[in-house]
Amino acid sequence: MGTRAGAWQPLPDELPPEVRHLVEQLRRLKDRTGLSLVALGSRTAYSKSSWQRYLNAQQPPPREAVLALCRVAGVDGARTAAGWELAVKVWPRAAEASGGAAGGSEPSPADIRTETPAETPADSPPSAPAPAPPPPARRPAPSWRLVACSALAVIALLLVSLLWIVTQVTGVRGGADQEPSLKPGASVSEPLGTREAPGTATE
Repeated sequence: MGTRAGAWQPLPDELPPEVRHLVEQLRRLKDRTGLSLVALGSRTAYSKSSWQRYLNAQQPPPREAVLALCRVAGVDGARTAAGWELAVKVWPRAAEASGGAAGGSEPSPADIRTETPAETPADSPPSAPAPAPPPPARRPAPSWRLVACSALAVIALLLVSLLWIVTQVTGVRGGADQEPSLKPGASVSEPLGTREAPGTATE
Protein backbone atom coordinates (compact mmCIF):
# COMPACT_ATOMS: atom_id res chain seq x y z
CA MET A 1 0.00 0.00 0.00
CA GLY A 2 1.14 3.58 -0.60
CA THR A 3 2.47 5.79 2.16
CA ARG A 4 -0.27 7.95 3.68
CA ALA A 5 0.20 11.66 4.31
CA GLY A 6 2.07 12.28 7.58
CA ALA A 7 3.24 8.65 7.79
CA TRP A 8 6.62 9.08 6.13
CA GLN A 9 9.60 7.36 7.70
CA PRO A 10 12.26 9.67 9.14
CA LEU A 11 15.09 10.68 6.83
CA PRO A 12 18.69 9.89 7.77
CA ASP A 13 20.39 12.60 9.79
CA GLU A 14 23.49 12.55 7.62
CA LEU A 15 21.64 13.74 4.52
CA PRO A 16 22.92 17.02 3.10
CA PRO A 17 20.49 19.92 3.56
CA GLU A 18 19.90 20.18 -0.18
CA VAL A 19 18.90 16.52 -0.42
CA ARG A 20 16.66 16.72 2.65
CA HIS A 21 14.95 19.83 1.31
CA LEU A 22 14.25 18.20 -2.08
CA VAL A 23 12.89 14.96 -0.60
CA GLU A 24 10.62 16.83 1.82
CA GLN A 25 9.35 18.97 -1.05
CA LEU A 26 8.60 15.86 -3.14
CA ARG A 27 6.76 14.30 -0.20
CA ARG A 28 4.59 17.39 0.17
CA LEU A 29 3.77 17.28 -3.55
CA LYS A 30 2.83 13.62 -3.30
CA ASP A 31 0.58 14.33 -0.28
CA ARG A 32 -1.00 17.17 -2.21
CA THR A 33 -2.06 14.80 -5.00
CA GLY A 34 -3.85 12.54 -2.48
CA LEU A 35 -2.71 9.53 -4.50
CA SER A 36 -1.16 6.34 -3.25
CA LEU A 37 2.19 5.26 -4.65
CA VAL A 38 0.41 2.75 -6.87
CA ALA A 39 -1.89 5.44 -8.25
CA LEU A 40 1.03 7.83 -8.62
CA GLY A 41 2.87 5.19 -10.61
CA SER A 42 -0.13 4.82 -12.92
CA ARG A 43 -0.14 8.59 -13.54
CA THR A 44 3.57 8.81 -14.33
CA ALA A 45 6.14 6.71 -16.14
CA TYR A 46 7.70 5.45 -12.89
CA SER A 47 6.70 2.43 -10.82
CA LYS A 48 5.63 2.27 -7.18
CA SER A 49 9.00 0.86 -6.06
CA SER A 50 10.83 3.69 -7.84
CA TRP A 51 8.77 6.32 -6.02
CA GLN A 52 9.44 4.57 -2.71
CA ARG A 53 13.19 4.94 -3.29
CA TYR A 54 12.89 8.56 -4.43
CA LEU A 55 10.69 9.68 -1.51
CA ASN A 56 12.83 7.90 1.10
CA ALA A 57 16.10 9.41 -0.17
CA GLN A 58 17.41 5.99 -1.17
CA GLN A 59 18.04 7.09 -4.75
CA PRO A 60 18.03 10.48 -6.45
CA PRO A 61 15.01 10.83 -8.71
CA PRO A 62 15.48 11.65 -12.38
CA ARG A 63 14.60 15.17 -13.44
CA GLU A 64 11.72 13.77 -15.53
CA ALA A 65 10.22 12.11 -12.45
CA VAL A 66 10.33 15.38 -10.50
CA LEU A 67 8.61 17.26 -13.32
CA ALA A 68 6.00 14.49 -13.71
CA LEU A 69 5.14 14.74 -9.99
CA CYS A 70 4.80 18.52 -10.30
CA ARG A 71 2.41 18.10 -13.23
CA VAL A 72 0.24 15.64 -11.31
CA ALA A 73 0.20 17.96 -8.28
CA GLY A 74 -0.70 20.93 -10.50
CA VAL A 75 2.27 23.15 -9.61
CA ASP A 76 5.03 24.83 -11.58
CA GLY A 77 8.07 22.56 -11.67
CA ALA A 78 10.67 25.28 -12.23
CA ARG A 79 11.53 25.83 -8.53
CA THR A 80 11.48 22.11 -7.77
CA ALA A 81 13.76 21.44 -10.75
CA ALA A 82 16.19 24.05 -9.45
CA GLY A 83 16.25 22.34 -6.05
CA TRP A 84 16.79 19.01 -7.79
CA GLU A 85 19.91 20.36 -9.54
CA LEU A 86 21.40 21.37 -6.18
CA ALA A 87 20.49 18.08 -4.49
CA VAL A 88 21.91 15.70 -7.07
CA LYS A 89 25.31 17.38 -6.83
CA VAL A 90 25.68 16.50 -3.13
CA TRP A 91 23.59 13.31 -2.99
CA PRO A 92 25.46 10.59 -1.09
CA ARG A 93 26.81 7.89 -3.43
CA ALA A 94 24.90 9.53 -6.24
CA ALA A 95 26.95 7.93 -8.98
CA GLU A 96 26.38 4.36 -7.68
CA ALA A 97 22.74 4.77 -6.59
CA SER A 98 21.40 6.61 -9.62
CA GLY A 99 23.51 5.17 -12.38
CA GLY A 100 24.44 8.62 -13.64
CA ALA A 101 21.16 10.39 -12.77
CA ALA A 102 23.14 13.31 -11.26
CA GLY A 103 24.18 14.30 -14.75
CA GLY A 104 20.57 14.60 -15.84
CA SER A 105 20.68 11.43 -17.96
CA GLU A 106 17.64 9.37 -18.82
CA PRO A 107 16.36 7.06 -16.05
CA SER A 108 17.35 3.42 -16.22
CA PRO A 109 14.89 1.03 -17.88
CA ALA A 110 14.32 -0.74 -14.55
CA ASP A 111 12.93 2.45 -13.00
CA ILE A 112 10.66 3.35 -15.87
CA ARG A 113 7.32 1.64 -16.18
CA THR A 114 5.96 1.46 -19.64
CA GLU A 115 2.91 3.64 -19.54
CA THR A 116 -0.06 2.69 -21.66
CA PRO A 117 -3.18 4.88 -21.63
CA ALA A 118 -6.14 3.06 -20.16
CA GLU A 119 -8.32 3.98 -23.09
CA THR A 120 -5.90 2.53 -25.62
CA PRO A 121 -7.07 -0.96 -26.61
CA ALA A 122 -4.66 -3.81 -27.04
CA ASP A 123 -3.02 -4.15 -30.38
CA SER A 124 -5.58 -5.74 -32.58
CA PRO A 125 -4.61 -8.05 -35.41
CA PRO A 126 -4.34 -6.40 -38.79
CA SER A 127 -7.64 -6.18 -40.50
CA ALA A 128 -8.25 -8.49 -43.40
CA PRO A 129 -7.72 -6.90 -46.81
CA ALA A 130 -10.82 -5.77 -48.58
CA PRO A 131 -12.17 -8.38 -50.99
CA ALA A 132 -11.30 -7.83 -54.60
CA PRO A 133 -14.09 -6.47 -56.75
CA PRO A 134 -15.93 -9.12 -58.75
CA PRO A 135 -14.92 -9.46 -62.40
CA PRO A 136 -17.17 -7.74 -64.92
CA ALA A 137 -20.11 -9.87 -65.95
CA ARG A 138 -19.71 -11.52 -69.34
CA ARG A 139 -22.39 -11.31 -71.92
CA PRO A 140 -23.96 -14.74 -72.43
CA ALA A 141 -22.92 -16.44 -75.64
CA PRO A 142 -25.70 -16.60 -78.23
CA SER A 143 -27.58 -19.88 -78.23
CA TRP A 144 -26.79 -22.28 -81.05
CA ARG A 145 -30.49 -22.60 -81.71
CA LEU A 146 -30.79 -18.88 -82.29
CA VAL A 147 -27.83 -19.00 -84.67
CA ALA A 148 -29.30 -21.94 -86.57
CA CYS A 149 -32.72 -20.29 -86.90
CA SER A 150 -31.14 -17.10 -88.20
CA ALA A 151 -29.12 -19.04 -90.77
CA LEU A 152 -32.19 -20.96 -91.96
CA ALA A 153 -34.16 -17.73 -92.30
CA VAL A 154 -31.45 -16.22 -94.47
CA ILE A 155 -31.25 -19.35 -96.65
CA ALA A 156 -35.03 -19.44 -97.07
CA LEU A 157 -35.06 -15.78 -98.09
CA LEU A 158 -32.35 -16.42 -100.66
CA LEU A 159 -34.25 -19.41 -102.08
CA VAL A 160 -37.47 -17.41 -102.40
CA SER A 161 -35.64 -14.60 -104.15
CA LEU A 162 -33.93 -17.03 -106.52
CA LEU A 163 -37.23 -18.78 -107.32
CA TRP A 164 -38.89 -15.46 -108.06
CA ILE A 165 -36.10 -14.49 -110.43
CA VAL A 166 -36.27 -17.84 -112.27
CA THR A 167 -40.06 -17.52 -112.61
CA GLN A 168 -39.78 -14.07 -114.13
CA VAL A 169 -37.14 -15.14 -116.62
CA THR A 170 -39.11 -18.23 -117.68
CA GLY A 171 -42.32 -16.21 -118.22
CA VAL A 172 -40.55 -13.74 -120.48
CA ARG A 173 -39.10 -16.49 -122.65
CA GLY A 174 -42.47 -18.34 -122.99
CA GLY A 175 -44.26 -15.20 -124.21
CA ALA A 176 -41.66 -14.65 -126.86
CA ASP A 177 -42.09 -18.19 -128.25
CA GLN A 178 -45.87 -17.79 -128.67
CA GLU A 179 -45.71 -14.76 -131.01
CA PRO A 180 -46.92 -15.46 -134.73
CA SER A 181 -44.22 -16.08 -137.26
CA LEU A 182 -46.11 -14.41 -140.19
CA LYS A 183 -44.72 -11.23 -141.47
CA PRO A 184 -47.05 -8.29 -141.91
CA GLY A 185 -48.99 -8.31 -145.26
CA ALA A 186 -48.59 -12.03 -145.96
CA SER A 187 -51.81 -13.92 -146.87
CA VAL A 188 -52.76 -17.41 -146.07
CA SER A 189 -52.91 -19.67 -149.13
CA GLU A 190 -56.08 -21.59 -149.71
CA PRO A 191 -55.85 -25.30 -149.81
CA LEU A 192 -55.55 -26.92 -153.17
CA GLY A 193 -58.82 -28.06 -154.80
CA THR A 194 -60.98 -25.53 -153.12
CA ARG A 195 -60.63 -22.77 -155.66
CA GLU A 196 -62.76 -23.15 -158.87
CA ALA A 197 -61.20 -22.66 -162.25
CA PRO A 198 -62.39 -19.64 -164.11
CA GLY A 199 -65.32 -20.32 -166.43
CA THR A 200 -66.28 -23.55 -164.83
CA ALA A 201 -69.91 -23.81 -164.01
CA THR A 202 -71.20 -25.69 -161.24
CA GLU A 203 -73.63 -28.35 -161.95
